Amino acid sequence: MKDLFGKALLDYQNGNYTEDLITSTNISDEDELPLPYLFRGYKEMPKLEQKALQLAKGKVLDVGCGSGNHSLYLQSKGIDVKAIDISKGAIEVTKLRGVLNSELKNVLDETNTFDTILLLMNGTGVFQKLSEVSRYLKHLKSLLKPHGQILIDSSDIRYMYEDDDGGFWQDMNANYYGELDYFLSYKGEEEVPMKWLYLDFNTLLTACKAVGLQCELVIEGDHYDYLARLS
Repeated sequence: MKDLFGKALLDYQNGNYTEDLITSTNISDEDELPLPYLFRGYKEMPKLEQKALQLAKGKVLDVGCGSGNHSLYLQSKGIDVKAIDISKGAIEVTKLRGVLNSELKNVLDETNTFDTILLLMNGTGVFQKLSEVSRYLKHLKSLLKPHGQILIDSSDIRYMYEDDDGGFWQDMNANYYGELDYFLSYKGEEEVPMKWLYLDFNTLLTACKAVGLQCELVIEGDHYDYLARLS
């Protein structure tokens, strides 16, 4: 990884904001990801994220923390939060912004236990592929204190495969429709493509049952997205 995401965050943090990140997937065209959005405050967050932050309690792990928006909000409420990300630049930014406890780490390498684990901004994306969901869920379960919770959001992107008549045109021999190849570029440089997973709620529910986790739908968003609570 070139960590172009981290470079972009550092540029914005250091006052060198001149252009946005460009993202695309194997089923969608290029789109701009505005850097200011990655530094949003609580009032600018979607209602799913706001709801997750309201429900967070105890000792919190913020997985894929990015620039630290969620951690900073929780910190301001006196909550003990640890922020982790696999982007070196992102973790540098969290420290510059005042996150007290942040670490460059893959969630699979985390060993501490928590009352709340947050995976937001399509938190299922870190699972990468449907075949990996069980492994990640088992590990996340092992990080929960008694009566702990995992708050995770995603979207059912089935709508992206519908034709004008409402038909579903996905190749039935292909992988699960929420498995995408994700491409990112910044200032003319292209990042190494990565796998990214969008998980519909029923598939998440089934995966949770298989590893002994309860899964409840907390709230639905405006565009096929949802927040779930695992316990």
